[in-house]
Amino acid sequence: MEQEQTVESGKTNSAKNEAWEWIKALFIAAVLVFFIRWLVFAPFIVEGPSMLPNFESHERLIVNKFIYRFGEPKRGDVIVFHATEDKDYIKRVIALPGETVRVEGDKVYINGEVLDEPYLKEALDDAAKKGIPYNTRNFPEMTVDEGSVFVMGDNRSNSSDSRDIGVISYEEIVGRADLIFWPLNKISFIH
Repeated sequence: MEQEQTVESGKTNSAKNEAWEWIKALFIAAVLVFFIRWLVFAPFIVEGPSMLPNFESHERLIVNKFIYRFGEPKRGDVIVFHATEDKDYIKRVIALPGETVRVEGDKVYINGEVLDEPYLKEALDDAAKKGIPYNTRNFPEMTVDEGSVFVMGDNRSNSSDSRDIGVISYEEIVGRADLIFWPLNKISFIH
């Protein structure tokens, strides 16, 4: 009889230990999810047509919030930033601190040189074939402030960007868009 009580007691302790191990594992997982979600990566939903043809409305992206702690934005990076107190925008970095930028028709000039924009080549070629400008919004030359970037949407004629809201300071940048994860047929890394 005494031996049976010891076996039952062992089973009870074993079940308690297993439950405690599960609680610890779930707690650690929750802390990791919190850390990764709030400090390293964040989901972002594209809203509106301003980044067409490269990003469509309702696509879901992963934004790397950590990358600019070790470096500065580079030309061509697709960034998410705080446009207003309650609204984030997604745009492409066009000009860097200290550079001059101007927009004339379908051409963007950085320090007087035409910017090569391979991410718009197909859209620019299609507009040229149709005999219409891709961009209908010019912008006079300006110099980008230190600690800021000049950003534009890929859909140049239909984008609220630095031509409207001014340059974006590094402090306003949430992070770099690195991955499209929805819809599933468009999963890809962003170059």
